[in-house]
Amino acid sequence: MPFRETCRMEERIRMLIEYDTGNWSVSDLCRRYDICRDTFYEWRARRASGAPDWFVDRSHAPSYSPHATPAELRERIISLRRRFRYLGPRKLLVKLRREWPQLCWPAASTIGDILKKANLIEPVKRRRRPIDQQRPFAAVVAANDEWNTDFKGWFRTADHQRIDPLTLTDSYSRFLIDVRIVPASIEGAQPVFARAFRRYGLPVSIRCDNGAPFGSSGAGGLTRLSAWWLKLGIEPHFIRPASPQENGRHERMHRTLKKQTSRPPAGNAVEQQRRFDKFRRHYNDERPHEALGQRPPAELYTRSLRPMPTRIEDPWYDADHQPRRVRSSGEIMWKGDRIFISEALVGELVGISELETGDQVVRFCDLDIGLIDASGRFSRFAPRRNALCEPAEPSTVNLSAIIPVQNVENHPG
Repeated sequence: MPFRETCRMEERIRMLIEYDTGNWSVSDLCRRYDICRDTFYEWRARRASGAPDWFVDRSHAPSYSPHATPAELRERIISLRRRFRYLGPRKLLVKLRREWPQLCWPAASTIGDILKKANLIEPVKRRRRPIDQQRPFAAVVAANDEWNTDFKGWFRTADHQRIDPLTLTDSYSRFLIDVRIVPASIEGAQPVFARAFRRYGLPVSIRCDNGAPFGSSGAGGLTRLSAWWLKLGIEPHFIRPASPQENGRHERMHRTLKKQTSRPPAGNAVEQQRRFDKFRRHYNDERPHEALGQRPPAELYTRSLRPMPTRIEDPWYDADHQPRRVRSSGEIMWKGDRIFISEALVGELVGISELETGDQVVRFCDLDIGLIDASGRFSRFAPRRNALCEPAEPSTVNLSAIIPVQNVENHPG
């Protein structure tokens, strides 16, 4: 209890004790304690009531407020919160207006106060907001312009089995395409993508990080998985190393997924997958999304008009390209020599085109993956990334009409 309030209570007790002695008049006591006569009589009446805490300050809040939320509305708010315990006041307000549009619902701040009084909101530790920085998202103006993918951080179920959830979302609508427990490998991830492509069609691009199974340190940053995407006409968008904020939409979904499905984890992998499936339905069809005007993602997402082909053909190259098939060792034959290109492209067809400098640029689909110089040495290109480095001086040599070459790293042939 604050010190000043304690002193005021002691003064009230002492004032009435002095009054009981009969040595002081009411006027003298009022002048001495700097109060009016009405206040003195109020404290004397409170003591006479017999209340043990008569000297304590009472609340000055009105006993009745004509603007208070009716009990019926409060009950419906609390009931809906118990049904959707992970939805905050703003999302609850959207659902309340949809289910009972004829009722006049209070503001989201009032709903938060109601939930707080009902002990349905856990206090959140406030953290200092970091300085914001520009996020180099690709421009997406429609569904399937870009998908996001990543493996959410692994954890163990109650039976100590390791769980690696692979997640896919649509950047434009935030639609959660899939959450699937698979090994964190190309063999585990590729069937998930194939199933998503058959069900929803092909996106224009996929945003992912640089680690396996999506990216590598090889030519063009490709793995067998991202090379397969290119053959399907899907461009990989690799974020910069150690920059998860460049895939912030997807990471934000991961935080919600973790909170609602893995704290605590399920008993086994089968039960955990059921939780993921239930969360996906809730996230897409029921949960309002603030970035979408409090609409669920399913209201904005539409299937891609590019279907998954039944057969994937070899890439087509212009007439000025010389095609070469990458051998099982990752090498190609070039002018009588074997030159190592990439193990990720084993069995694939690459195209080689001569530049004005006399070097040969190696392309896979529409992606420049490296250069072969006059001595037969192959220099691989790092993956093209937004804002990876400062723009270089414009070159007079056009290496590719589709993707400019950046970051050359030597790799002996």
